[in-house]
Amino acid sequence: MTQHSHVVVIGGGYAGVMAANRLTQRADVTVTVINPRPAFVPRLRLHQLVGGTHEAVVDYREVLAERVRLAVDSVTRIDRDGRGVELSDGSVLGYDYLVYAVGSVGAAPRVPGAEFTHPVATLEAARKLRSVLDDTPATAAVTVVGGGPTGIETAGELAQQGRRVTLACGGVLGPYLHPRARRTAVKRLTGLGVTVLDGPGTKVTSVTRDAVRLADGRELPSEVTVWTAGFGVPELAARSGLSTDSAGRLLTDETLTSVDDERIIAAGDSAAPSGLPFRMSAYAAGCLGAHAADTVLNRLADRPAEPVDLSFPAMCISLGRGMGIFQFAHKNDTAMRLYVGGRAGARLKEMSCAFSVKHLVKEARKPGSHHWPKGEHRRQVLRAEQDKAPAA
Repeated sequence: MTQHSHVVVIGGGYAGVMAANRLTQRADVTVTVINPRPAFVPRLRLHQLVGGTHEAVVDYREVLAERVRLAVDSVTRIDRDGRGVELSDGSVLGYDYLVYAVGSVGAAPRVPGAEFTHPVATLEAARKLRSVLDDTPATAAVTVVGGGPTGIETAGELAQQGRRVTLACGGVLGPYLHPRARRTAVKRLTGLGVTVLDGPGTKVTSVTRDAVRLADGRELPSEVTVWTAGFGVPELAARSGLSTDSAGRLLTDETLTSVDDERIIAAGDSAAPSGLPFRMSAYAAGCLGAHAADTVLNRLADRPAEPVDLSFPAMCISLGRGMGIFQFAHKNDTAMRLYVGGRAGARLKEMSCAFSVKHLVKEARKPGSHHWPKGEHRRQVLRAEQDKAPAA
């Protein structure tokens, strides 16, 4: 009789759902996804939740394969010796293989007055911020801290509502963007009424109930301060005694297998293969979730697991509801001169958001169908890192 295997997936985001669905290729595998929320959160939509143009939730019945069991709970510790995960009520769920896909969270502000800031990185935080804004006059000053995609998109959404928004970048606006695309973003945000403050002097050094102070000494009125600067990862791996990088991501080899335990495979924002993690994104999370599942399936079939291979074709940013930027990228994840802006950019951005969920739905119905572009750049980077490393 064929031995049945139980795979536990911690995390029900893009990486976890993709991995769980792909694992159903084998009839002798049971899959359990553990997630603290009963609904899937397409995080690419959270800025829209803040702006009131999308609820940013999808029923798990739409994205999870029928054979996948969903456990609405939180994991407090991984017992790798006993091959089990401890849940919030103290019970233990055993596993044969574990997929670690806990995702990322917003970085906590490390400035005086952090308690007066509002994050956007989770469903609960975005809902709370939306409630705060609903109770705040439209004429109130709003400061968005952080010049990355989340900050740009949140500022655009709020400005399009007619709010008085200042975007304090703390450095370069949209550091990933090519300078040509960056100029387009500034022009569009300014057209919406956003005051864009960039450069090293725009780093926020403190926050009060009604103002923010910048590194260059300026003090800006701010009745609502939205914090989008930086991302971190949950501390579950470190708390469980597993090896992590300096940011807390699970250290793995190139097959996404934990350096401590071949039964633990990581995926998404919480994975650090060879200590060189991929850029945090929904696109990378889905691809890494699929690869993590393939690693498990290869092990179950007594086949060698393959090294991860992933290239980034583009990244996209919305600038309000009607405009956007679709930035094409080289395979090494650096921006090309080529980009699509305006309404066409917005349509491509919307397609990307929609397909991030449609890929999960397709994998649920046809496991093993997800494919992604690949390239040699990562192997070149790894070889360069090995050449730089001192001889043992």
